[in-house]
Amino acid sequence: MDFFGKIKMVFQDKGLRGRLLFILGALLISRLLAAIPIPGIDTSRLNSFFAGNDVLNFLNVFSGGGLSKLSIVMLGVGPFVTSSIIMQLLTMMSSKVKEMYQEEGEIGRRKFTQISRLLTVPIALAQGFGFLILLEKSGVIPTLSGIDMIINILIITAGSILLMWIGELMTEFGIGNGTSLLIFAGIVSRIPTAISQMSASFDISQIPMYLLVVVISLIVIYGIVFISEAERPIPVTYAKRITGSKTSGGVSTYIPLRLNQAGVIPIIFAMSILLFPQMIFKYIIQIATNPTLKTVASSLNIFFANAWVNGSLYFILVVLFTYFYTAVTFDPEQMSKNLQQSGAFIPGVRPGTSTSEYVANILTRITLVGALFLGVIAVLPIAIQSITGISSIAVGGTALLIVVSVIIDLIKKVQAQITMREY
Repeated sequence: MDFFGKIKMVFQDKGLRGRLLFILGALLISRLLAAIPIPGIDTSRLNSFFAGNDVLNFLNVFSGGGLSKLSIVMLGVGPFVTSSIIMQLLTMMSSKVKEMYQEEGEIGRRKFTQISRLLTVPIALAQGFGFLILLEKSGVIPTLSGIDMIINILIITAGSILLMWIGELMTEFGIGNGTSLLIFAGIVSRIPTAISQMSASFDISQIPMYLLVVVISLIVIYGIVFISEAERPIPVTYAKRITGSKTSGGVSTYIPLRLNQAGVIPIIFAMSILLFPQMIFKYIIQIATNPTLKTVASSLNIFFANAWVNGSLYFILVVLFTYFYTAVTFDPEQMSKNLQQSGAFIPGVRPGTSTSEYVANILTRITLVGALFLGVIAVLPIAIQSITGISSIAVGGTALLIVVSVIIDLIKKVQAQITMREY
């Protein structure tokens, strides 16, 4: 079936059309919630507060722009994403959590998800309190009394939990991952604002640079699609089994290992760690009364804010975290155990330890390619801005990687639904 035939089938099929309409409705509700601000905001101070603040601008990506507007869903799905990452890390540190996630099947994964939901609540309470205190100190919102502080924290937390619930409904009744779609919608919703800002500062003498940015953007998008879809197949053969007069097994297949096993998580980890010292130094500069302490903090802040230093550290951290997160989420020993239990083996490799070592060596090599690619994507906006002076989210970074990855996943899910209905 050609492309237009598939589009026609999407709109003709009642079930598929209903799922897509549900997603659109849920995204519309999430964007309406993001437009409802908390009371008592000083808009001018809010804009100056966000100007040049890399930490808040980074967090604003995951709140769908709600943080920059101080909406009731200003935290977005950030607390749920944080709790999910914490639970993934616990699988490496706790054998019970690892067993629940990897060996207990669907029931274990449901328990894992439920714990992630419960962990979201204290994380949202802590983040909401921290943001409100920061906004008070900066004069963006008036000083809140004890009751007002509690009410605002509860509103912000409830908004984050509501978005988490909407995301899970989208996953269940729509197509694709609801949380990823909410982040995707938040990023895309900022595009008109970015275009208007670029048009306001348009300089006709910079047209060659603008064209260069467009060309690089297309190359980056192609690279993201290529790396996201690239995989290293490991051949697997199932042993023959003879039961009476029947013979089963003997089938050859393969296990695909993706070049980018970690997705966008290493960039999030690296950016969070890289921005944390800068946030601390800026806070010390504001409150320090000791001249020596203020001078040291100011010097360190300038050092970390340097584009080349920042970019180099960013690249190194992304590569390291790619290996770390791949090790957390993919266990060669467990894979070897599963193959052995199912009567499968890799041709030319002994079952057990030899198989896990073979898979681990392949994973180490292909992860290097994925890690270097993620590192380049992460630092590309810094490099482009340093060379051309044009600041754009369209030439790399977390936002573009999320957008392209979500679109690829959504297209695959829609094609799977269409294929199922054809049969």
